[in-house]
Amino acid sequence: MLLVALAALAGWMLQWQPSPWPRQPAPTDRLVIAGALLLSYLLCTAHWLRKGRSPGRGSDAQPAPADASLQVLYASQTGFARRLAELSAASLQDAGATPVLSALDDMAPERLDAGNVALFIVSTTGEGDPPDNALVFAADIMSTTRDLTNLRYAVLALGDRRYDHYCAFGHALDEWLRRCGATPMFDLIDVDNGDGGALRRWQHDIAQLVGDAAAAIEAADWASPEYDTWTLVSRHETNPGSVGAPAYDIRLRAQGTMPRWTAGDLVEIGPEHDAATVADWLRVRGIDDAMLDDDLGRERLSTRLARSRWPEHRDGEGAATLAARLEPLPHREYSIASIPEDGDLRLLVRLARRADGGLGLGSGWLCMHAPLDAAIRLRIRSNPGFHPAPDDAPLVLIGNGTGIAGLRAHLAQRALSTSHETAIGRTWLLFGERQQAHDVHYADELDAWSRDGVLARTDYAFSRDPDRPRYVQDALRDSADTLRTWIDEGAHLRVCGSASGMATGVDDALRDILGDASVDALRRDGRYRRDVY
Repeated sequence: MLLVALAALAGWMLQWQPSPWPRQPAPTDRLVIAGALLLSYLLCTAHWLRKGRSPGRGSDAQPAPADASLQVLYASQTGFARRLAELSAASLQDAGATPVLSALDDMAPERLDAGNVALFIVSTTGEGDPPDNALVFAADIMSTTRDLTNLRYAVLALGDRRYDHYCAFGHALDEWLRRCGATPMFDLIDVDNGDGGALRRWQHDIAQLVGDAAAAIEAADWASPEYDTWTLVSRHETNPGSVGAPAYDIRLRAQGTMPRWTAGDLVEIGPEHDAATVADWLRVRGIDDAMLDDDLGRERLSTRLARSRWPEHRDGEGAATLAARLEPLPHREYSIASIPEDGDLRLLVRLARRADGGLGLGSGWLCMHAPLDAAIRLRIRSNPGFHPAPDDAPLVLIGNGTGIAGLRAHLAQRALSTSHETAIGRTWLLFGERQQAHDVHYADELDAWSRDGVLARTDYAFSRDPDRPRYVQDALRDSADTLRTWIDEGAHLRVCGSASGMATGVDDALRDILGDASVDALRRDGRYRRDVY
């Protein structure tokens, strides 16, 4: 319409062109010209109001043009950020956009320089560190200043408020983008442990990028799937007598068909408060354990409370009103220590205590409170960033503490391949714990796999043994020449355990032994992967 109005104005003015310029138009002509100019001005103003507003929060965000470069970029350690990025990209695509999805380290930085729109979904690991598939980006790109004045962006930062450096990498990324001149389309969103409210806000905000199709994105169900119900079939302590906190081998059995998962995958456990504590909470507040009958089903208030965060009690509040204010407990995440062929899903859980001496939420439920044969709410989550190496590749497994759980699954997979007469590469385990006499979890199985040839070499490091205290990174340095040989022969690395201390120490040792360039190349090639927490 704007072009038509301008063309009409030009055509009207051309009738005066044959005579010497400027010919003065008649009064009626001047009125027509003024009207055409006014129409053009109004059309320009309407176009600016619809398309050219400065980006801001929520509904103020400027819709991306259909041919814009729309990037959805993620940094994911355990797969959750990647899953949210996939959901974001799929929703935008269904709404008619053409997003490009990739991990931060897989993106050419020139794509940011070119401008347009970038959505970042990033988690934080360890002591505020970026996930493995963003380490190169953080080190090489975020250490520089780029001209990103043509870029509009948004950041979804994933984290857990229990940790000191909550969402630290997401905030560092946001600050770097602002320093480089990029324009935020809406405020950074922090997500505490998969909080549904924060995720719905993200859905609402990114929906503004697609204009008329926004409603479809906001209506999409991003809610986490329901837990499956498993049965707790056995539980035993694996390190009695240790100076460290007790660790428990937990075995769970599916109540229906055994689902499939892959070595390296994770479980999310829906924890519960123990029944005695729930009963005391109700008694102190003088609330009856009434039967609830609402949208969530028919059950006792105590049953609902066992799965919920406890709000501040309001005087005179009844069971139904209290129940309406309850929010579910956050899940707890653990590495799976088995493969489906083992018959049970196994976990290795260390009993944690809070600062006030109380038991940890997830570990207290699994290790102490849940009785045998109890129903355990559980869902399996794929963790492709820690899946197995090719069978025929040499494999170096490195870990400490309950991180041996994730490594055990990889060993079980290699043992299964061997039993199927599949050629497997050599496997080397380096494992650190506190005391040799008490803390070698799965000792019988590890010995058997060594005898059967599944494990070609095993190195232990014990930090509390007085004769030779050392850590797993020390064992790695002691075998530097052997490690170089294995890497030259194509070995893959899998590291599982604590992010603070072990993972950092192992990475430093690898860089001292192999060099920064080699370690970075191993990361890029997927040969060096971590499951750290």
